[in-house]
Amino acid sequence: MPDAVEPTFSSSFPDTVAVMNRNRAVPMAAQVRVCRSFLSRFMGLMMRRRLDEEQGALLVLTSTSRIDSAIHMLFVFFPLAIFWLDEDGIVVSRCLARPWRPVYLPRQPARYVLELSASRFDSAVEGDRLGLDAAGAAS
Repeated sequence: MPDAVEPTFSSSFPDTVAVMNRNRAVPMAAQVRVCRSFLSRFMGLMMRRRLDEEQGALLVLTSTSRIDSAIHMLFVFFPLAIFWLDEDGIVVSRCLARPWRPVYLPRQPARYVLELSASRFDSAVEGDRLGLDAAGAAS
């Protein structure tokens, strides 16, 4: 049964946030769109021709799951750094996703999917705690 309540990790933040790696005390991206609706999660970064290094998308899922947190790269024209997070913002899996691949699954169940520029792949590893910052986010 889906959890209807959004976890504290993201619930108090607006639609655009900055993402920090709290373990390393370094920024990951300054303009990450928070995708809470089904349509915004489904679209993710599809149909864009490019992605700036400071941009990305944070997909807020309705439950913690491996299957529900799967992504596709259809109609995505560039590689992405994908980080799957648990409800506390801890990276549980990551991959470098290539364009036009039908499915990517996390190794562990996840509550969030963070999609960033491929150049950000080395900015976090499994076990790192990420944080959101509304004040540092560009509007």
